[in-house]
Amino acid sequence: MTKIVYNACYGGFSLSREAVLKAREISGNPDWGGACIKGDVYHSGEPVPYDYGHCDDISRTDSILVQVVEELGSGKASGDCARLAITEVQAGDYYRIDEYDGYESVMTRDDYDWERA
Repeated sequence: MTKIVYNACYGGFSLSREAVLKAREISGNPDWGGACIKGDVYHSGEPVPYDYGHCDDISRTDSILVQVVEELGSGKASGDCARLAITEVQAGDYYRIDEYDGYESVMTRDDYDWERA
């Protein structure tokens, strides 16, 4: 089974400052998640003005991300307007994250009715 992190409320996927710092500590990568908390620097050289936790470059199946959410729990790992959750799909199976107003659902091929052309 493969674990997938998603946002289970309206608002949008984001990580708390604590979650980003813990992920950087675990991974040993000070740039894990990219420029997403205050003190980081954008590629343009501008400093990040506040913690917004949108780590767009991280795969939702990233083992560090999953570990952080499991260890901190949803309450501490979730950023503003987020409630992170974990679901599992069969390893090697296809999935996608559908989103409406920031509320995400993890969907697999079995969740859709397919018609043959």
